[in-house]
Amino acid sequence: MSKIIALANQKGGVGKTTSSINLAASLAVLEYRTLLVDADPQANSTSGIGFDPRNIKNSIYECIINDVEPTEAIVKTETPNLDLLPAHIDLVGAEIEMINLTNREYKMKAVLDKVRDQYDFIIIDCSPSLGLITINSLTAADSVIIPVQCEYFALEGLGKLLNTIKIVQNRLNPALEIEGILLTMYDVRLRLSNQVVEEVKTHFQDLVFETIIQRNTRLSEAPSYGISVIMHDANSKGAINYLNLAREIVRKNGLISEEQEVKTASI
Repeated sequence: MSKIIALANQKGGVGKTTSSINLAASLAVLEYRTLLVDADPQANSTSGIGFDPRNIKNSIYECIINDVEPTEAIVKTETPNLDLLPAHIDLVGAEIEMINLTNREYKMKAVLDKVRDQYDFIIIDCSPSLGLITINSLTAADSVIIPVQCEYFALEGLGKLLNTIKIVQNRLNPALEIEGILLTMYDVRLRLSNQVVEEVKTHFQDLVFETIIQRNTRLSEAPSYGISVIMHDANSKGAINYLNLAREIVRKNGLISEEQEVKTASI
């Protein structure tokens, strides 16, 4: 049975899509069968992993609204063990179309349940809002990662997101857990970055991942080539950061054997 992890933050520009793509790719490189689900109408995960959203015929939208089987929409990526359930611009209208549907909050869960047993991890890139698609993602997920950028307004809006997660836990998905808070865009040269790290760790303590994602040129370049940073430059800081995050998540969930530990240490 796979673990479904949503990456959510209604604040844009926090590294959510970058983290979704590169965490999924890192898990795949560590030989876990991984599905990346693009649940953002901007379809940046789709383009960032090498597909043109305009050429996508079946996407998460068709699966949710038209009951298309997810196996007809899922595509293989260049990264071994990594598949994509893509998005396109039609997803913008999905929230309006879903309003009158019965069990509207459970539509994505129904889609992912059909393919869940084919993967070890399913990573959902949520849209930067707290709308119905994000609620669907949180209802389908086992846990949520909250990316927070190491900048001045880091904690702004976090309370609202945590409140939304609490509502989902109370009403729709009692099993939903916070996997962790992921600090992104860290610049070792800036005193502000260090202040934000301290502030977030003081507020949230054990919820904060040990791994911190540093600012990295290769990380910024990779989406323009339609590949993850690990495929673009496996020795870059960005690739190493996301591999470390993947290892941390695998260990936290008790999914790594001694044999895999030796293997992943060499990657």
